[in-house]
Amino acid sequence: MYAMGAGVATNYQEAVRWYRLAADQNYAEAQGNVGFMYENGLGVEKDHREASRWYRNAAEQGEVKAQAALGRMYETGLGVGKDYQEAAKWYRLAANQGHARAQNNLGVLYRNGYGVEKNQQQALIWYRKAAEQGYAIAQSNLGFSYQYGQGVEKNYEEAFKWYRLAADQGHAIGQNNLGTMYQNGFGVEKDNQEALKWYRKAADQGYAIAQANLGFMYKHGYGVKSDYQEALKWYGLAADQGNAKAQNDIGVMYISGHGVQKNYQEALKWYRKAAVQGYAVSQVNLAIMYKNGHGVAKNSLEAMTWFQKAAEQGNPNAQRNLGFMYEKGEGGQRDRAKAIGWYQKAADQGDHYSIQALKRLRP
Repeated sequence: MYAMGAGVATNYQEAVRWYRLAADQNYAEAQGNVGFMYENGLGVEKDHREASRWYRNAAEQGEVKAQAALGRMYETGLGVGKDYQEAAKWYRLAANQGHARAQNNLGVLYRNGYGVEKNQQQALIWYRKAAEQGYAIAQSNLGFSYQYGQGVEKNYEEAFKWYRLAADQGHAIGQNNLGTMYQNGFGVEKDNQEALKWYRKAADQGYAIAQANLGFMYKHGYGVKSDYQEALKWYGLAADQGNAKAQNDIGVMYISGHGVQKNYQEALKWYRKAAVQGYAVSQVNLAIMYKNGHGVAKNSLEAMTWFQKAAEQGNPNAQRNLGFMYEKGEGGQRDRAKAIGWYQKAADQGDHYSIQALKRLRP
């Protein structure tokens, strides 16, 4: 009553006192509630170690919410040493009692092979159990499994169905993913205006991927009149959260002068932000800036470094450029064998220039 303000003024200190009295008598639900208060700093100083202790007391008595909470503590390392096997153990105990969040989280562990052997079919089973209880995160995860054929045959219609259920509950990832289905015509008739609508719903919740997608729609005029300023606004919101694609796209806008004055230094800055996160497209763009001396002193060695990073991720543009630099000796001595090797990797992906280069270089 004191914790919820039911019939009395909310008073967390009083709530903790009464929970503690019951918990000290080994009442499992009260022990779990004491753990919750410590975890969230309600009526007591936040203390994850103390929270985990109380969750364990309750969990060992079979209290399902405490089992799920203790699993989460082990998964994240809050108050206990991170231990995926322990996380899986406690999630499973709660999941077997029908706890939807634990079912979903156990599915995630199976998807990633954390604490259990990686098994996409098992992940799907647990996602479905939670999704059928209406748990939005699991509905979105189940949609993802169907979209990409993880643990099940790829089925866009099923993916769309589960994304829609999650999206209708306001789940930002589900809303964004539903937008991608509409944008690409996966499992539904292609409709850029519907895609825009769902991206906006997720973007308004601060979901960076959706913000980047919304920026893309405004930049290219998909489902809405092209508006570079609006595109830059949404890209900026996503980029400030560290979204690499948005950071790269801002760099592109500075190169092209769309919505902003052309500025190579600004482009270089944004390309670098994305490149250091491992985003291959930006690594190529940054390499080109160094290669051509745009916004920075020309530096073939630095260009080669960034082409190499992207090429190793399988980017054919980078592989072709790296082959060219080895062929011409840019950034170091000529190396015919390495040039052929990188051209071959790009050619295997259909890169026309590399195919022609191989004909020229091979006897």
